Amino acid sequence: MLLEESTHMSDRTFFAHTAPEPGAPWQELEEHLTAVSARAEGNAQVFGAGEWGRVAGMWHDLGKYSEAFQEYLRTASDPDVHNADALPRTDHSTAGAQHAAKRFGGLGHLIAYVIAGHHAGLADMEASGTCLRKRLLKPVEPWGAAPARILDLPSPTPPPFLLKHLGAPARREGQFGLAFFTRMLYSALVDADFLDTEAFMDPARASERGEWPEDVLRRMLDAVEAHLTGFGEPKEEVNRRRAEVAQACREASEREPGLFTLTVPTGGGKTLASLLFSLRHAQTHGLRRVVYVAPFTSIIEQNADVYRDVFRHLVDAGLPDPVVEHHSNLDPDRETDQSRRATENWAAPLVVTTAVQFYESMFANRSSRCRKLHNLARAVVVLDEAQSLPVDLLAPCLRALEALSRDYGTTVVLCTATQPAVARTESFGIGLEFGSRTEIVPDPPSLFRALKRVAVEKAGALSDEDLVDRLCQHEQVLCIVNTRRHARILAQALGDGEEHVHLSALMCPAHRTEALARVRGRLERGAPCRVVSTQLIEAGVDIDFPVVYRALAGLDAIAQAAGRCNRNGRLSQGRTIVFEVEHASSERFIADQVGSARQMLAEYEDLLAPEAVAHYFRLHYWEQKGRWDKRDILDCFRLDTSGGPMPFLFQFRTAATAFRLIDTVGVPVIIPWGDEGGALCEELRNPWTTPGVRLLRRLQRFTVQIPERVWNQHRSRSFEIAHDQYPILALPEARYSPYLGLDLEADIGSELVV
Repeated sequence: MLLEESTHMSDRTFFAHTAPEPGAPWQELEEHLTAVSARAEGNAQVFGAGEWGRVAGMWHDLGKYSEAFQEYLRTASDPDVHNADALPRTDHSTAGAQHAAKRFGGLGHLIAYVIAGHHAGLADMEASGTCLRKRLLKPVEPWGAAPARILDLPSPTPPPFLLKHLGAPARREGQFGLAFFTRMLYSALVDADFLDTEAFMDPARASERGEWPEDVLRRMLDAVEAHLTGFGEPKEEVNRRRAEVAQACREASEREPGLFTLTVPTGGGKTLASLLFSLRHAQTHGLRRVVYVAPFTSIIEQNADVYRDVFRHLVDAGLPDPVVEHHSNLDPDRETDQSRRATENWAAPLVVTTAVQFYESMFANRSSRCRKLHNLARAVVVLDEAQSLPVDLLAPCLRALEALSRDYGTTVVLCTATQPAVARTESFGIGLEFGSRTEIVPDPPSLFRALKRVAVEKAGALSDEDLVDRLCQHEQVLCIVNTRRHARILAQALGDGEEHVHLSALMCPAHRTEALARVRGRLERGAPCRVVSTQLIEAGVDIDFPVVYRALAGLDAIAQAAGRCNRNGRLSQGRTIVFEVEHASSERFIADQVGSARQMLAEYEDLLAPEAVAHYFRLHYWEQKGRWDKRDILDCFRLDTSGGPMPFLFQFRTAATAFRLIDTVGVPVIIPWGDEGGALCEELRNPWTTPGVRLLRRLQRFTVQIPERVWNQHRSRSFEIAHDQYPILALPEARYSPYLGLDLEADIGSELVV
């Protein structure tokens, strides 16, 4: 039996949401529209588009003024209806999109994209299935009961940068700028809608969101300065140079927001120096947060620990943790309810995340991925290891960075020891427009010479047998190769002994953490330690070997390998030995890097000299024009200049599908590693309990990605499937080695570690 209509509504009352609990009031529709409008206006005002956010928020649910939608709410609330999700849905988002396009004409279509997609995601204008063009022409349920005070809003004034893009419709930058504005407005709306709906439907969850005081960035800056002061007066050359880098960051922070480079060799203290610059710069110019982006989770986890140590006394004094990590390998023990909520929209003072999360979000079309984007406006974005941009996505990535800096008041810092050659030149038209005072460090070549702790030697081609013989001649040595397969072959040749360690992504993260702890312990004790690893050890892993062997790869990778050699300057000079392997990689990414680096071998005695690195990146990026936008991402954002009724021919869904920073991540399988892994797998196997978010997050540290072809070969005989979707390795004692990790077949590890 339906609830009495008079209990919840009269003829003039329309509702947005039913009550979260029986008997509680429903949320009135105008109340919801007004609240979302205010939130969206505030979100968009940060980039000068508050009026646009207000309109999008007020009109996003106009379709809920239809009797059909109100009947759906009443039926869904009937206690006799046991599966409300199975009820036929009423389209409530198309009405507002149609109203925006009709009332405001051409520019109204930008708002139409945003409103039509606030649940389904930003759509393509043209598609064989559902698309915006069809939705703007489709019949919808009558919604004429919407009051004039909601419908009769004035046309929003375009911010100056939008007028500039509208004035240059034939330019690719203008077309992309208009599409990027639509995406940022979409983010402002969907985050506002999520938060207001959450506040009504789940107040307890809403209360878990962190609230930081207005002066939080100043307090964080004071903490960083106090931390640096705690090091005392620098006496050694390395520490003096680190202090110089920090001072350069203080001075450069006064410059106007824009694009910056911070070129500091490994060991030069750029982790804290970049944070110092970011917080001082944000304080000086009224920016709102710092977003730290790195290519590998190993860097993020290590740097997040450094940051938390700096801010520990603030948290002890009652401040919500200002550091929010957003990556797939996050250990739930490091999370709080507040940090988990903050990853949804990055509403935190300091966000540390992966390049995959950062770049893919800027080209995503789903609301869950896009809602964070408006919080990148008027922020400081630090791109650590900035040289990791893939050639095939170089043009769209650079356009997104340019848009953030140019139109949204965001400062972007390219922070690396091997600065990529991405400045715009006549030969590199897609590059970034850097100003005259871009580099933060006054004299990078001098800094590199002062901090040079490693001699790079060229060993030529080495067979596996010769390489293993060489490794055995060193008490402590690290060897880094390009593929999992090669790492496994060398580790097997060395033999499984206490002094030998293998590291690759065929070992689950918990296993790798344990192995790295053993390596550090042996190094500190001066015990023999020979490590064979894939590139996962190169960036962000604080480890110090006297000798490092590196298979030929990009010069940035060689520089990272050298950063694991004599890292703390205990020797007068460490040795990094570059060699060519007998196993040619089939991976295009590796082959390209090796080919470019091989040319540098013949031309430069010092492969890590700044001029060699600059030459390498010019070769690696500039001479591959045909691949700068290999997936035609930028072609998804076009304008119809013929005067047609729908001028913005944006293909948001197509772009989101095509933009993948990592082509294939494989199939994640769960390893019952150690006591904790075994216990978690037992919990997962329980058929009477649905796995919760916390359990699944804990299991991330016990997963390994395997190629899909290997999964297809082994799924039936090597894995048990919990809850019909979670593969757990069966008989781990036979298929998972404490030395080598997962071992299903001889060539399982041929794919590149990412």
